[in-house]
Amino acid sequence: MDPITQGVLGAALPQATRKKSNVGIAGLLGFFAGMSADLDILIRSSSDPLLFLEYHRHFTHSFIFIPFGGMLCALALHWVLGQRWNIRFRQTWLFCTLGYATHALLDTSTSYGTMLFWPFSEERFSWSIVSVVDPLFTVPILALVIVSVMRRKPAFARIAIVWAGVYLAIGLIQHNAAFNMAKQIAANRGHVPVRMEVKPGFGNILIWKTIYETEQRFYVDAVRTGFSPKVFPGASVPKLELTRDVPWLNPDSQQFKDIERFNHFSKGFLAQDIERPLRIIDVRYSFIPNEISALWSIEVLRGVSRTEHARFHTHRENVKVNFYKLFQMLFEK
Repeated sequence: MDPITQGVLGAALPQATRKKSNVGIAGLLGFFAGMSADLDILIRSSSDPLLFLEYHRHFTHSFIFIPFGGMLCALALHWVLGQRWNIRFRQTWLFCTLGYATHALLDTSTSYGTMLFWPFSEERFSWSIVSVVDPLFTVPILALVIVSVMRRKPAFARIAIVWAGVYLAIGLIQHNAAFNMAKQIAANRGHVPVRMEVKPGFGNILIWKTIYETEQRFYVDAVRTGFSPKVFPGASVPKLELTRDVPWLNPDSQQFKDIERFNHFSKGFLAQDIERPLRIIDVRYSFIPNEISALWSIEVLRGVSRTEHARFHTHRENVKVNFYKLFQMLFEK
């Protein structure tokens, strides 16, 4: 999730384990430790645009790495913060480890895969029950963590942990409802999906993106769950077929290998960009749930050397327009 959410939930857990003493420093250390697993974004290469994709939510997010991550945070923070509050190093390590431990599970609650069991497995787990940014999830936790510090009462931090659990449980219920609606959409079209996924829309757990795959195409729609369910029909796109879509690309080239890497990361949900045929998109992600308008893509180029990498692009156009469209979907009758 976003860094602030990771930080405040990381702060809440060590706060919740305290009595009245050290609530402030426990929260501060947990806050920084709760964000620190995402320092894996620094693993990148100027010559290999896809390297950061492979290492984001990688070993730093594994269960087995939690005590080591907590130790690294403690080594960095004890001399800056821990000593000023006159706490021992082992307490700093405990607070940092508790904060660090919240990170991977929270990330797994989103739709972007997390390697929980590295190095024993490189499978990326994602429950897809909450958006990577959701103010209704974050703001109450932030408020309760602040009140816990100001009043020196860990009970407020415990309420924050409960709120997080309740919200994620509601997200799971909404996920199941969206999945059932997606199955009905496919059935109404006479389709038997090869596989199907649903993902929460940006900033909420009411609007969901649904994607299902047939033998030839991906179908993207949106549904609104809750007390006023609604289907927002979307579009479809042919599945990527390299021999048809980029027949000129040499299988021994680095660009071809980069497509395979991107395909692995995207779990096979790749298609050719209709407007820019040299771009290959991950159809699972878009700001407007029922649109095939990818948040990121790779681009292959003609006439480059065999060792040249594909380009990586992010797409954040028309932000105001997209927010307005999403707002309409939330409240349209």
